[in-house]
Amino acid sequence: MVLPNLLGMHNRPLVALQLKAEAESSASALEEVQAQLSHATAAGVSWLDCHNRVLTLPELREIQKLLAEAAKPLVRVLACQPLALVAPAALGLETELQQGPSPVMQSEPASDPLTIHRGTLRSGDHLEVSGSLLVLGDVNPGARVSAAGDVRVWGRLRGVAHAGQGGDQRARIVALQLRPLQLRIADALARGPEDQPPPGFCEQAVLRDGVIAIEPAEPQWPLELGPGAGREP
Repeated sequence: MVLPNLLGMHNRPLVALQLKAEAESSASALEEVQAQLSHATAAGVSWLDCHNRVLTLPELREIQKLLAEAAKPLVRVLACQPLALVAPAALGLETELQQGPSPVMQSEPASDPLTIHRGTLRSGDHLEVSGSLLVLGDVNPGARVSAAGDVRVWGRLRGVAHAGQGGDQRARIVALQLRPLQLRIADALARGPEDQPPPGFCEQAVLRDGVIAIEPAEPQWPLELGPGAGREP
């Protein structure tokens, strides 16, 4: 879907790109965008509707590069589930959660909302959410983050983190640098590791037999997260 004649909020022609649903597509997201660009000749800004597709950071960067080279820079990403907005939010793009799940998503159970917080939390700050939390920044010593679901920090976690504060023992705490003063998952409590983190690895804290364990993790949101209402505090 390409609409080169619309004027968007950036006062430039809008190129609206839409990916097919995951179950309906046999091409990559980049290939779908390339095919749609062939019908858009005017320069402008691009909005990408991911439908229910979850793009990785490398995939989204490739699309960003393609659109920039075509003089149609990507400025906004839309999707029908919060998971699909994690990568664009990490790249600083505008994001929008579409109201109402797509037909593909209707049979999946609803989950708690995902809160995305952009910016560093400093000493004295306390961020508490009823669902899961993604912090795009650092959590400094003296700051606290609490969530009923997962806590994920796209940065350094050096304060206090509490995941599963309602008793969810499946919740986890993930950070690009996991060196908090204190960790808590459900009712289990532990001090953060004191050694230096392994270079280039994301780590997670999870409950193993009732004890908090630290282990390597992929720097992405878990796939079991279903549709919810993403928001920013």
